[in-house]
Amino acid sequence: MTTRGVIRAQLDHTVQETHFQHLGMRFKGKVRDTYRTGDVLILVTTDRISAFDHVLRQGIPFKGQVLNQLAAWFFEQTSDVCPNHVISVPDPNITVADRCHAVPVEFVVRGYLAGHAWRLYRDGHRTLCGKVLPDGLSQNSRLPEPILTPATKALAGHDEDTTREDVVAQGILSGADFDHLESMALTLFERGSEVANERGLILVDTKYEFGRYHDGTYRVIDEIHTPDSSRYFYSDTYEESLSQNAPQRQLSKEFVREWLMEHGFQGRDGERLPDLSDEFRIDVAARYMELFDRLTGTRFVPDTTHEPIARMQRALAGVGDLDRASRQQ
Repeated sequence: MTTRGVIRAQLDHTVQETHFQHLGMRFKGKVRDTYRTGDVLILVTTDRISAFDHVLRQGIPFKGQVLNQLAAWFFEQTSDVCPNHVISVPDPNITVADRCHAVPVEFVVRGYLAGHAWRLYRDGHRTLCGKVLPDGLSQNSRLPEPILTPATKALAGHDEDTTREDVVAQGILSGADFDHLESMALTLFERGSEVANERGLILVDTKYEFGRYHDGTYRVIDEIHTPDSSRYFYSDTYEESLSQNAPQRQLSKEFVREWLMEHGFQGRDGERLPDLSDEFRIDVAARYMELFDRLTGTRFVPDTTHEPIARMQRALAGVGDLDRASRQQ
């Protein structure tokens, strides 16, 4: 069966919700359902997809597996430069992690002038989150060096740009801790860029989230370098597209936003959220799987069971033992 055929067969079996009551209270995010068991978090990555701060009604087949497994792969690839929260990955959709106190700031690193940064620059801004940008740049230009453009994490609505000075003034982080996390973010971006370059891709921008462990150390949490958190361009056509002021070929969630805009939705009040067609859902899934293959250098193997919840329940049977082991460390 072709890749599209495999995806099509899974359209009616996406993971939209989980309710593992034996794990305790569930925190439902846009994509992940998170459970806390003692000092351990169980992060279940569903097939939900969000854009413009709205969760779309249709799920994307295998999306949760791609995100969870790609994040796990990158956590392993970067563990020598930055500690992370992963304990184990007992299921394609599940990561068991040490509980950390999440820092309410997203550490967004940009290597190129794209997306939100470009829109501000186009409108005349030359300072972004305290970082001064030179004149003469065009859309998707490479920046002189990667920059950190932090954003406050909003419980509802859009995250907002912030600066180091504001974060410190609000008592969210000390200056020393902010600088430490900025250094970690830039180091992670450098490693992610190296991996992408080896695979014919450009890591354009991405976001990192950090948490403070009970011993006072910081760890990178949530996910890293996935298509939900990152923007990638194809490197072989980058220069030509840039010189012609043409859209870049990319592997990211941006084309989902573009599809929504074409259908009259940008998350504004009064706009109707459109339904994703089955063919577009297949397109999205195929792109996520392609990015996994390119970055890891391996073939994504989808779990095609039509009972993914039952599969997860079996995988979670030993979570209590994991919690006890974690507390003994």
